[in-house]
Amino acid sequence: MNAEARLRECLARIEAREGEVRAFVHLDVEGALAQARALDAGPVRGPLHGLPLGVKDIFDTHDMPTAMGSPLYAGHRPRADAAAVALCRAAGAVVVGKTVTTEFANMTAGITRNPLNPAHTPGGSSSGSAAAVADGMLPLALGTQTAGSIIRPAAYCGVVGIKPSFGRVPRAGVKANAESMDTVGGFGRTVAEAALLASVLTGDARLREWTVPDSLRIGLVPGPDWAHADADVAACWAQAVRALAPRAARCEDAVLPPGFADVAEVQAAIQAAETAQALAFEHRRHRAALSDALLALLDRGRAVDAETLAAHRARAERWRREVDALFERHDVLLTPSTGGEAPEGLRFTGDPLFCRPWSLLGLPCVHLPFARGTRGLPVGLQLVGRHGEDHRLLAAAQWCMDRLG
Repeated sequence: MNAEARLRECLARIEAREGEVRAFVHLDVEGALAQARALDAGPVRGPLHGLPLGVKDIFDTHDMPTAMGSPLYAGHRPRADAAAVALCRAAGAVVVGKTVTTEFANMTAGITRNPLNPAHTPGGSSSGSAAAVADGMLPLALGTQTAGSIIRPAAYCGVVGIKPSFGRVPRAGVKANAESMDTVGGFGRTVAEAALLASVLTGDARLREWTVPDSLRIGLVPGPDWAHADADVAACWAQAVRALAPRAARCEDAVLPPGFADVAEVQAAIQAAETAQALAFEHRRHRAALSDALLALLDRGRAVDAETLAAHRARAERWRREVDALFERHDVLLTPSTGGEAPEGLRFTGDPLFCRPWSLLGLPCVHLPFARGTRGLPVGLQLVGRHGEDHRLLAAAQWCMDRLG
């Protein structure tokens, strides 16, 4: 199928469903058609040749507005693409539009609805990207994660989400949230599709050329916050262990470092402090344009003094070393993505609790969508890999999906 035909299929789906799902804040139909026709008139551009792509609206785009989920930046027109967008265009992607995000990629919800049940949240902050892929509007979309903003909406919408290792994807032209954790990644309907996108973002062809291993050493990490997982997650966990353990080389509990029960609290404190720094201008000059929830977060962040922040960062660095040692015995860690199905209502985007540890440590993560909860909404788990071994993580993710599907 040529690029224009593939795009027109996506546009037809968008026309049919966007009124209910509300995944986009800006669509450029004519611009996308022009991109597709130009691709069809020339040689194959790269791994994403002719694939329609959605871009979370905190990425700069030279030909579309970038509002960052805030009325403060309504109509803002950058003069250049974010590096990640430029890489995708160079690889042949057709940028269709900007997808809805929460306010500055934090917790105040946008307008997007869960495509599987519009009364429920699609998650945040990459809400529009996850929903568009889940509903078949697009094969691929860009997102970012600071706490749980790729893995959580992937889980709520039932798609594959990939958060690469921290530092593997350039962040130039992406609105900063927390400097030590912000990570560019994205969404696909399959592991292979998500891997294709990640390979372009990282510039690492191994992310699309991996071979599924014959077996796997799996470390089980219910995590220090397992008490917050509901019966749907417990059932999903049991299903996964039943399916994977008999065919794995090893499937056993991984021993977490001392003090790791504090990891979510530490991550939240560092994120708040760094977000207060990143949004210092908006907080100082345009306080009235910010939501009450964001103002409360920024005030909490400003209250974290330098000594406390340094102590939190020291603990995080120690945990990075200690968790890295787990990968001598385990190829991947299996852990919850969320505490349950997507919550009902659109004002609360869900709790990133189960994603906070891995965002703090900068480890690559892939959400595995394979189960349903009691309300019929998606439930799944995430795989976590060693830093820099994203290609091995993706191969392991396909090994798991082959046995969970």
